[in-house]
Amino acid sequence: MTGASQQQDVRRRAGWLPQDQSGLEAWLRGRRDRHQHRDPDRALHPAVSALRDLVEGDPVLRMHAHQMIEQVPTGREYQDRHLESFDELLELVDEVITSAPEYSDEQMVMTPLDGVLDWTKATPAGFAFYRDPRVNDALRAILQGWCDFLSSDKSLGVLVDAPSGWLSDAARRAVGLDQFVHDPDDEHGGFGSWNDFFTRRLQDGERPVAAPDDDAVVVSPCEATPYRIATRVHRRDAFWAKAEPYSVEELLAGDEATDLFVDGTVWQAFLSALEYHRWHSPVGGTVLRAWVEPGTYYSEASSQGSEAAEPQLSQGYLAHVATRAIVLVDADDPGIGTVAVVFIGMSDVSSCVIGDGIEPGARVGKGDELGYFQFGGSSVCVLFGPDVVESFSLGALPQAPDEEPVLLHVRSHLATARRAAAD
Repeated sequence: MTGASQQQDVRRRAGWLPQDQSGLEAWLRGRRDRHQHRDPDRALHPAVSALRDLVEGDPVLRMHAHQMIEQVPTGREYQDRHLESFDELLELVDEVITSAPEYSDEQMVMTPLDGVLDWTKATPAGFAFYRDPRVNDALRAILQGWCDFLSSDKSLGVLVDAPSGWLSDAARRAVGLDQFVHDPDDEHGGFGSWNDFFTRRLQDGERPVAAPDDDAVVVSPCEATPYRIATRVHRRDAFWAKAEPYSVEELLAGDEATDLFVDGTVWQAFLSALEYHRWHSPVGGTVLRAWVEPGTYYSEASSQGSEAAEPQLSQGYLAHVATRAIVLVDADDPGIGTVAVVFIGMSDVSSCVIGDGIEPGARVGKGDELGYFQFGGSSVCVLFGPDVVESFSLGALPQAPDEEPVLLHVRSHLATARRAAAD
């Protein structure tokens, strides 16, 4: 397998966590300081309480939970310990899921659950804890509870023009709000909740479809920064290894179309915190299948010693194990054939939502909407069959780690397929 793999901390490079560890630690200290004033009689959210009961009722999970607090993270350089007990972790989680992310120019944390769990995820015990199916079920319930809050009007407190609000002048510029549908005269921008803001729609005319009349031109399904291109990918491979090979069978959760992509090409990109989070079809064609595949939420790759927890080593790994939406499209261009698009929910993902009507037999035009991420760090893979891609556009090529990320706009030119020879 050949390709380019960029060694980059995508959570920080994409703006989900502060650019350096000291920024995250400052944010964590603030959370802990506020935690000191927590009402001792305040009950935990039912979903958080359920996780506590699960751990306390199982000796192995209890052991892992306490060890991941005591152990020192690998691949993280913390100056201070920010967790003293599993009970404290639960209470910090409880605080997060009744609040919405605030805007900040300096140390914004867009995935606060990821921030709270950051220490524990990067320990040997944490690797085991977060892969346990029962823990994942409990985390799914916690994330759903948070999603419910973020979808309610209780989350509107951050959609204001205060310095920490998403309607402040600085935040408006950062997200390019004028490109999106909103009401500038409304107190909350015309949005009904945080999730309504996060899944905001583009104004008419923004992000036109590249080469709308040329079926051989494939467009980007997301507003994303290119991460990796791999060719001659295998049916099954050691996707958990440091080299980050792609394993098509796991990427597509064993779907019957797997063989179509063996020896083919995978293009992966990551979505930034401040950008557009709806998905679009890279080709015109017919939907073959579309479903959400359950998976892990806070698992990281545990390969290769002290570098095991580095997020750049988990980017490809998570494409195989994280909760993800998978859409298979039979392209109009017979030279392209079937294209698979995998929308991967990472970190604090509340849900991958496939759009209404995106079901087997549905007709989609190139650039038509397929669904959206409701909240959280996220990534996307596009899979092509062997010898389908003639070339990728310059904007679709990954950048070196020391270069500024280059955003590939949704519905812009991603790749060109090989054209049939003229008769």
